[in-house]
Amino acid sequence: MLVLTRKTNEGILVGDEIKVTVISIEGDRVRLGIEAPQNIRVIREELIMEIGNENRMAAQSEYRPLPRN
Repeated sequence: MLVLTRKTNEGILVGDEIKVTVISIEGDRVRLGIEAPQNIRVIREELIMEIGNENRMAAQSEYRPLPRN
């Protein structure tokens, strides 16, 4: 893992197409801006983990079709 120190309005480049900029720092919260091509998915890590957990729970649940009226 690469660890860097950046100040507000400073950024880093990831490859040739992704730029991450520090927008603001407030206490223990850091706001980041991410510029990437539209074909690159940018999503928060905790959302990916939550989706994975939901998928695992769904796969383990018993299938019960809804009754037809």
